[in-house]
Amino acid sequence: MSKQLFNTTEKSNFILNMTEEKYSQLASFGLSAACFTTALFAVIPEFVDKLSYSIVSGGLAVSGVICMILALIAIMKKYVKRIFPVCAFGAMILWGVISLINSYSVSVSFYGFSGRGEGLLAIIFYFGFFITAISVKREKAVNIIINSVIASGLFHSVFALIQVFTGKLSHYRFVFLKIKTCSASGLAQSPIFLAMVLSLSLTASLIMSITTKSKKKRIFYIISSCIFSFVMMFTYSLVGIVGIILGIISAVAVVFISDCPKIRIISILSAIVPAVISVIIVNAGLIGDISSYKLYDGYTLWWADSYMRISASGDYDKDKVNISDISDVYKYLNNKTVDIIRKYPLTGTGPEQLVYPQLYTYGNVDPELNDINEIVSVNYGTFDKVYNEYLYTAATRGIPSLIALLFIFGSVLVSGFRKIKKSPTDTTVCTFMMFVCGIIIFFISCGNITFSPVFWSIAGLLICSPKKE
Repeated sequence: MSKQLFNTTEKSNFILNMTEEKYSQLASFGLSAACFTTALFAVIPEFVDKLSYSIVSGGLAVSGVICMILALIAIMKKYVKRIFPVCAFGAMILWGVISLINSYSVSVSFYGFSGRGEGLLAIIFYFGFFITAISVKREKAVNIIINSVIASGLFHSVFALIQVFTGKLSHYRFVFLKIKTCSASGLAQSPIFLAMVLSLSLTASLIMSITTKSKKKRIFYIISSCIFSFVMMFTYSLVGIVGIILGIISAVAVVFISDCPKIRIISILSAIVPAVISVIIVNAGLIGDISSYKLYDGYTLWWADSYMRISASGDYDKDKVNISDISDVYKYLNNKTVDIIRKYPLTGTGPEQLVYPQLYTYGNVDPELNDINEIVSVNYGTFDKVYNEYLYTAATRGIPSLIALLFIFGSVLVSGFRKIKKSPTDTTVCTFMMFVCGIIIFFISCGNITFSPVFWSIAGLLICSPKKE
């Protein structure tokens, strides 16, 4: 007999009567939505230049609310078994509230900077993705979500290929004055963010091409890997190169730790060959106005993205940093961020407010002013993102938040490793490699509302306890 609460009907007590299988189906829907919703909402500003990129946050809100509800159901049903990482994540959010209270702008801290949208509310949504993924109880649901990561990568890639070969639907046709690269950004809002997302998609498709028993699926995964690798090279970013390398290393590792035929190691050619072809195409002068392949991280992250696209920072200061030298750009951003951490070690600047303590024009700037973007954009040498998630977390939400983040990563890694030793299923190995790929990429890039929902979903899946059907 189904359970009922007082005199209510069975339908109104669907939570009490929900089975693990039904919950896993709903969770796979919610987490699959997390892979797509921000990209779908990003289509609008790509087609309509007058619309703000702030609308993309609505996509995160849609999947975020769905998974917050699913997370509450999981807690009520006592599906959440991994207490330590959940408590660490909760502690990070609680300290984020303290950081918000002590921030320059409570509004920006909660909702995020206009065009970025990764304030405390976004982090709460990530918590919902994490708990929902931890609570998945069926192997089939895990498989669906991994395939959703691959499918979302293909969705981004369709727009990316249009951007590369036509220069349309993109803010990155020029990464700087007279430097026409037609860089790929897909629907991730930045070429660097696209490279982050596709790094996870590539890792998943390479591993699945090696482990799957279906010939048709293997062909699909190999073709997907070719597309991802090809597109990632056109982001002209360090993350793109590192992501391809990590995907290849992960695939090689899986070949030797699984019982699949060793000949399948040739699948890594689906990542190597397209990358080489993309370099040849650029060097032949067939893309943009450039005739040799090089990385444009500095121009992309500072001038084309932060400054020109959303006015979240000032233009770079040529007297202090060589924008064409990647190592100089990252060193400058990291060093300046470390100085900010020293100044605000406990609570940070507030979520998404790294640029505020750097402002020097117009004296005492009120962050609540409607024209804050105009104020920020005239402050040369300022930046709103440091491309190192660990430094960014400490600088904006305080060192305690960084400690909590490291505890989450550490506990997930340990639990995931134990899970692989106990039951090395294809999906467990795949999620483990994807998670490792993500935490390594965080050393050279930062969280964003396109990548982070996928990453935290994978982190939760790694330590869930699914049953085979």
